[in-house]
Amino acid sequence: MESKGTPRPFPAEARRQERAAQKRQRELERQLKEQAKLSAVEQARLEVEAYDNQIELLLSVHKECGNVWDWRAVAASLPPPRPEQNHFYELRARQTTLVQHPNQQSEAEATVEQGRLEDQRVFRETCEAHENELARWETLKDLAHRILDGEHKAYTDALVDFSPITELSSLGSSIHFCVHDAKTLECTLKVNGDRAIPQEVKTLTAKEKLSVKSMPRNRFHEIYHDHVAACVLRVAREVFALLPVEILLITASADSLDTASGRYAERPVLSVLFPRSDIEKLDFDHLDPSDATETFQHRGKFKATRKAGSFESILPLTIADIRHEVPAERLDFAELLEKVKKVGDQIRAEMAALAKRSEELTIEPTTTL
Repeated sequence: MESKGTPRPFPAEARRQERAAQKRQRELERQLKEQAKLSAVEQARLEVEAYDNQIELLLSVHKECGNVWDWRAVAASLPPPRPEQNHFYELRARQTTLVQHPNQQSEAEATVEQGRLEDQRVFRETCEAHENELARWETLKDLAHRILDGEHKAYTDALVDFSPITELSSLGSSIHFCVHDAKTLECTLKVNGDRAIPQEVKTLTAKEKLSVKSMPRNRFHEIYHDHVAACVLRVAREVFALLPVEILLITASADSLDTASGRYAERPVLSVLFPRSDIEKLDFDHLDPSDATETFQHRGKFKATRKAGSFESILPLTIADIRHEVPAERLDFAELLEKVKKVGDQIRAEMAALAKRSEELTIEPTTTL
């Protein structure tokens, strides 16, 4: 008897089905290979894009800045208004009870009480938030008055509590400030370029494969130089945005080669004096950091050391090296009055000197016989 069930294919049909399955398998394997190839290309593109973005971040540190603080406005600000208790949930509960079925009226009072308790909870939370906001307002107002009075401790408190500089680990491993007076501040910065800058260069080949090569030493230092300058400019922007200083001296140190020992050591490599009036004229989105720092009074041979592939240690500038005077429009009344007195004394001294010289050059007329 012939067994019943699914009929078995003829040998030729079986071979055709087998060839079709093999063809389908080969097609699937080809698609998998193409997908793997595509994934490799995409992975290579992502790695190169991430590398380029890392370099861009290092060279564009100066393009961002925190909020500009108007301490006079803060000092004159009013306290946050006290919260008022409202009855939103209670009123909504009462509205709900008005449309309830008569059989549910017994639950009306409980519903209203629940709404009343919810209003009290919201009011307590609002009062707690107001107390925190009021405490912050009092702190800021007190700090504003201290800053406007030129208190040195207020400057350092503002730099620690409100400046984003300390949170920018990409700028450096250490940042220290010294307040000389109400208009002059000094900063020392250690830049972490040797660890932040990649040691390799990643590019795509013509066949879109990832190429990884060691970064040439001169290219490394070129990026390092621009990064140091960008960090210095960023610190200057942040300080001027936060404090009403007019002169900022920044000295950046980096790891440079000690030719005596043959080892790298932390040394000052760039020192710049920034007047506020000049910083405000810069277009930070389009400038070159190294070129920009060279327009200020500075010490640092960036361009000369790019080819050498190493930093050259410098003797940092000091406050005594300041050649820039604060613009008259930025002086307060007492400073402006003092400046006027000095100019007046200088003019009187010069006029007295000219008068004395004029007397010495006077020639008595001779008598003609």
